Amino acid sequence: MSLSKLAMKIAESPTLALNSKARSLREQGKPVIHLGAGEPKTKVPASAILSAAAKLTTGEIRYTPTKGIPTLINAIIKYTEKNYKKTVAPANVVVSAGAKQAIYNLMMTLLNPGEEVIMLAPYWVSYPEIIKMLYGVPVTVMPPQGSFEPTIEGIKAKVSEKTKAIIVNSPNNPSGVMYSAKLIQEIVEYCEDKGIYVIMDDIYHKLIFDNKTWPSPFAYANDDFESSYLIVVNGVSKLYAMTGFRIGWTIASTKVCKVMINVAAQNTSCPSPVQQEAAVGALNGNQSNVENLRLTLENNRNIMINELKTIPNLKITVPDGTFYCLPDFSAYNKNSNELSQFLLEKALVVSVPGGEFGLEGHLRLSYCGSVKDIMDGVARIKWALDPDSPKEIYIGDRKIIRDWK
Repeated sequence: MSLSKLAMKIAESPTLALNSKARSLREQGKPVIHLGAGEPKTKVPASAILSAAAKLTTGEIRYTPTKGIPTLINAIIKYTEKNYKKTVAPANVVVSAGAKQAIYNLMMTLLNPGEEVIMLAPYWVSYPEIIKMLYGVPVTVMPPQGSFEPTIEGIKAKVSEKTKAIIVNSPNNPSGVMYSAKLIQEIVEYCEDKGIYVIMDDIYHKLIFDNKTWPSPFAYANDDFESSYLIVVNGVSKLYAMTGFRIGWTIASTKVCKVMINVAAQNTSCPSPVQQEAAVGALNGNQSNVENLRLTLENNRNIMINELKTIPNLKITVPDGTFYCLPDFSAYNKNSNELSQFLLEKALVVSVPGGEFGLEGHLRLSYCGSVKDIMDGVARIKWALDPDSPKEIYIGDRKIIRDWK
C-alpha cells in the first residue's frame, strides 16, 4: 500500500497523543494528573449556549457563506475595534473552523513550495508541521540563553530571499511569556518595510497577568490596511473556553482574504452555522467569563510557580499570561521526551516535552486545571526527581516507594 511521502513525514500531534494516553490510563482506573492540557476547565458562556440552541431549534441548519455569517463578521469587527483599536471592513475578515484551520488556510494562501516561514522558539507544536504540509520550510529563531524572547537581530539573521512570513504567538504557548511592545514594534515595522507577512497568533491575547498591557500590533502597521503585511489570527477557543466549538478567524487585507475564502470553499465549504452562532453569543454577550477565567488562571499560575520553586535546580521563568509555564528541567534530564515519559510512568503526571516546541530540556506544564491537581502534580514531580524528597508518596490510594536514583 502506497501512501503520501509528505503525509508520512508529518509528526503526530504530541498534545493530542498525550491526551489520548492520559484518557486511556484513566479508563484503566489510574489516578493520572494531566498537567499537559491545553483547554480551560471553566464552562462555556451561557450566551454562547443560548445562541447555539436558538439556531438549532429553527431546524434550518444549512450552508453559510464560506467567509462566515454576517452577524459573526460584525461581532469580530466590533471585537477588533475594542481590543485592537483598529477598524476593519467585512472584506478583511474570514471565519474558519478554529484558529488552527485559519493558520493552515493562511499558509496555503501565502506559501509557494520552498518558501520559508520564520518561527520564534519556543513555538506552538503545529507551526512546523503545517508549514511542511504545504511544502514550505520552517526556520527557527532561538532566543538568547536563559530567555524566551527572541531579538530582532536574531530574526533578521534568519531572513533570506525565500522568507515569506514570520509567525508570532504572544503571549506564548508554551512559555507564557508576552513579548515586549518594543519587539512587536520592531517585528511589524521590519516586515512592513521588507514586504514579509507577519502573522500574529493572538489566541491568548486577553489572558494577561500582573496588570500588564498587551500591545496591539496594529499600532505599528501601515495605516492603509490594504497595503499592510500584518495578519491577525484569533478565535473563541481559549478566552471563552470554547475549544470544542472550533471557531477562529483571520484579519487580513482583502487580497489575502479573497484567496483564503477560495481555499476554505474547497476544503470545508463553511464553518458550522450552529458553532458560528455560539461564537456570536460569546463575543456579544457578557464578558465577565473572560475576566473570571483570567483571574482564576493568574491565581493558578501563582500556586504552580510557588510549588515549582520547591524543586531544587529547576529554572523557572514566570509566565506573563496563557495557562502554561515552561520550566527548565535540564539538571535532571536534557532529553525532554525521556523525562516526560519517566514522569508519566513513575508519577502518573502528564507533561509535554519541550523538544516539541523547539527547546530541549524543558517541560510544558499547564495550570488551567484544578488547584488540587496543580499541587498534587508538582508534588509528584518533586518526589520523582528530587533525591532529598521523602521516598514514599501516595498516588491515589496506593503508597509508592521511590526505588531509583
